[in-house]
Order: sequence, then structure tokens, then C-alpha cells
Amino acid sequence: MSKLPDYIGPVAFGLKMGVILPGMSIVDLIFEQLCRCHRDGLLDDGDIVCITESVVARAQNNYVTTADIAREVQLKLGLSEEGKVAVVFPIASRNRFSMVLKGIAEAVPRGKVLVQFSYPCDEVGNQIIPPEVAKELGGDLITLEDLAGRCFKHPITGVDYVGLYRSIIEAAGAEAIIYFCNDPAAVARFEPDGVIAADIHSRAETKQIIRRLINNCLSLDDMCTEGPACSEWGLLGSNMSAGNKLKLAPRDGKKVVYALQRKVAEQLHVRVEVMIYGDGAYRDPSSGIYELADPQPAFAVTGGLKGFREGVKLKYLADRYYHEYGKSAAEIEQILEQSKPGALSGDSMEKEGTTPRRMEDILASLADLVSGSADAGTPVVIIKGFLPGACSGV
Repeated sequence: MSKLPDYIGPVAFGLKMGVILPGMSIVDLIFEQLCRCHRDGLLDDGDIVCITESVVARAQNNYVTTADIAREVQLKLGLSEEGKVAVVFPIASRNRFSMVLKGIAEAVPRGKVLVQFSYPCDEVGNQIIPPEVAKELGGDLITLEDLAGRCFKHPITGVDYVGLYRSIIEAAGAEAIIYFCNDPAAVARFEPDGVIAADIHSRAETKQIIRRLINNCLSLDDMCTEGPACSEWGLLGSNMSAGNKLKLAPRDGKKVVYALQRKVAEQLHVRVEVMIYGDGAYRDPSSGIYELADPQPAFAVTGGLKGFREGVKLKYLADRYYHEYGKSAAEIEQILEQSKPGALSGDSMEKEGTTPRRMEDILASLADLVSGSADAGTPVVIIKGFLPGACSGV
């Protein structure tokens, strides 16, 4: 097919890429697969090429070790090995945070690491303390002593994250002090030498509150931003790797997406948009977990994917023109065709219920769902028919 026919809406499918290893050219590898798509009539103007962040970072060899993190913590917070460092609002995750915590603890092997959990859940919905227990204990700050030896396993993963984080700290030689409080300013009561605001989406506010009391405070995006392995996102978006390594988010993502876009345009004469995506921005209705552990769904996008997706409320308009004006299906379709979103005000009835959303967030979420995070082996997703005018013609 050269284009989607008029009766087909947006379509997304994954491309199998094989194993991608450090040192490979991610742009060239993806371009080779896009050439195959082009030969088979599966690549057209207006298509969107979505690349998962993990294969980009791996090809870039963008890894740091826990020792690298320890050195940064010591240097940027001015800590000695006997220092006391606080970690405020970490998420409960083996993949996303356990190795970061290990690096922090290795910075103070003869000191102390304080961990302040939010409760009853972390910021992405992982349960820390059962809500009924939190209500029973009350108060603004809960200690391990208040729990009286009770431990609580995550209802989905079965992991006791409090016990896990304590064991990580103690294995590095430091003393673990763990408590639960939703006020970031509470960390000042423990008089730490330095603080790391470890939350993701609310990090700026958390850091601002802490710095009113303790100026020596960093967030995760303040670390691992320079050097051979680095990212403009710092430790945000990092993942556990082999051994004592963490894979950072991709660096210079804009260079990657624009390089691929140019290559496709110059050699295949096709205009595509390109993005590097991470976690989708959705909340699981069964577990209550908000899947977005990355700082945002898309790490880099080409220019055509900036802006918001808006539309008219089709079901409202169909009902209105049928019931109130007695219009036929053909007449309603003609009216809808003329109801261009850009010509309507944001509070118009035609747009009722259509919340404007950033295109890159929608597309990254769709790509994440299509590619999956297990063994599908499709780290590149092509989305067709999403952009205006991309799905018409045969």
C-alpha cells in the first residue's frame, strides 16, 4: 500500500530490530529497516517513527556505574565517607532506583543514609504502607519503630521495598535511617549534610522547599550530566543494567531524531517525523500504578510533533444535528468536515470534553503500548494516519 485508504484511521505497528549493542549506529540501523518498509509500501509522508529510549542509550554506550554516582554525590554535595546524606521521596523500584540508591550509599560507607518515603504510596502509585495502616498510625511522620516490626510487601511485585532499600544501604557499610512523611521539609529535623530530592515529576517543588532549610540539595537530574557517559536528564530515566551499571537516558536525543529524519528525506524522499520515547503516560486502572517513571513520555521529537492535539466532539455533534435539526448522516458528515478545530474557540460546545493533549505524550504512550517492555523485540514503532492529512488517498 502507498497510503492508507480513506476508511482507515490511525495505525501503529512495531519493527523487529534484532539485538542492538553499544557502538552500533542507531540511525543507520533504523534507516535500514525503514528502507525495507519503503520497498514494501509501508512508509509514507506524514508517518511517525518512534524509537524506544533504551536502544538509543545502549547504542550510545551511555552507562555509568554505582562508583561513578558515589563520586558525584561526594563531589557535588561535598560529603566525606562519614557524612550523612538524605534521600527524599524515592520511588519504590528495583529497576529504576535500587542501583541509584546503591551509588548514593557507596558515597558514605562509614556514614548514614536517610530515606524519606512518601506514604501510603510513592509518586507513581507504588504502595509503601497499606492505607489502613497509615490511617491507624496517623501523625505527620512515621518511623520504623512505629511499625513495630511489621513489613509490607508490594501488592503486585511482592517486594518489601523498605527492607530492600535498607539492605542496600547496609551492604555499602552505611547506617540506614528510614521513615515516612509527606512533607519534604521534615528532612531538616534529621540535620543531614546533604539532601537528594529523588522524586521525578515534582522534583523542582521538592528541591525548592528543602532549600529553604538546607541549601545543600540536589535532584536526580543534577547528577551524571557531564562526561563520556551522561544525559541532559541526569539520573532521571535511568535503568538497572548488568553488574554495577545503570543505563542512562539517551544523550543529545534531538541530534538523533533530526539525523534520522534528514537521512530518510534525502535518500528515500519521504517526510517523516521522529521521536525517542520512554514510558507511556497512563495509570493502570487495576493496580493504581502510574507507569510514567521517566521524566516525560518523549525524550526528543522533531518539530512536526510539537503542539497539542485538538478535535471536535463528534458524538456530541452527531446527536445534536440529528435530534435538534433532523440532519441526515450525509449532511452531518459534511458539517463535521467543515468544523475545523482551529477555527473554534477552546470553550466552544463543539469542543466540549475534548481536552487538548500534547501530541508527543499521546504518541509516546501509544508507541509504548505497541512495543511493550518484555520480549516483543520491536523497539521501533511506525504510526500512520495520525497527523492531519497523513491518512488520505489510496
